[in-house]
Amino acid sequence: MPTYHYRCKNCGYDFTKEQSFSDDPITVCPECGQEQVRKVYSAVPIEFKGHGFYRTDGASSSSSSSSSDK
Repeated sequence: MPTYHYRCKNCGYDFTKEQSFSDDPITVCPECGQEQVRKVYSAVPIEFKGHGFYRTDGASSSSSSSSSDK
């Protein structure tokens, strides 16, 4: 089951909750009881592995030197 990060806009309470994809998102803060809870989204780290992800992969030396001759 995925874990979601929530934060209350009213009191600032941060918490995480394991929920199924079919569960409704939490809207009421368990700390202050206000309906001010929102999901917190953050960047997911990605890692490029293998060939084809770098500028030098697959580029011929003639095509890269022709653009720098100008």
